[in-house]
Amino acid sequence: MESKTNLELLEQAKQGDKSALGELLIRYRPYLRILAQRHMDAAIRVRVDPSDVVQQTSLEAHRGIDSFRGNSEGEWVAWVRKILENNAAQAIRLHLLTQKRSARREVYLDESNSAVHSVKGGLRSREISPSKRAMNSERAVKLALMLHHLPESQREAIRLRYLEGRSLQELAESLGRSETAVAGLLKRGLRNLRDDSDVGAMDSRF
Repeated sequence: MESKTNLELLEQAKQGDKSALGELLIRYRPYLRILAQRHMDAAIRVRVDPSDVVQQTSLEAHRGIDSFRGNSEGEWVAWVRKILENNAAQAIRLHLLTQKRSARREVYLDESNSAVHSVKGGLRSREISPSKRAMNSERAVKLALMLHHLPESQREAIRLRYLEGRSLQELAESLGRSETAVAGLLKRGLRNLRDDSDVGAMDSRF
């Protein structure tokens, strides 16, 4: 049986087909997980698993599908992304409020809230046309799926380097490897991506 397109699943989901909605969310899970990781600092991810934020987002999408008024895949991406952003912001607030209010954590709270609201440049998408934003969303989803199939070490190196903008030194410290080893991970990861598609989609317009 031929697989349905995302748009076909979306139309069925809007008509009340929960199975179609579930399949659509499964397809978007790699993209949503990368978004959750971008919103949540490594210190937060020690306590709050990004997968939990993705799961909560999926549950809310199921409950709120009747409120979705869009017709395109780009509008769907924006709708689900907004739900995830709110859940990530809430997870950050709840985590930080359970900690003692040191001066360092006060600064971190401000930075985290700022990161959630700006989504590290994600708000720039509001400055472009709806058609361009939809194209970027579709490319971002495709890229997330491609990253999902990479070995974990390569995926994390590429995510930190190209989606978070970390330096090689920062990557080496985060991954516990030498800069030479990290450069090798990036090279192999990009080669694997290039074998699948155009790596020109690699940017921070998630």
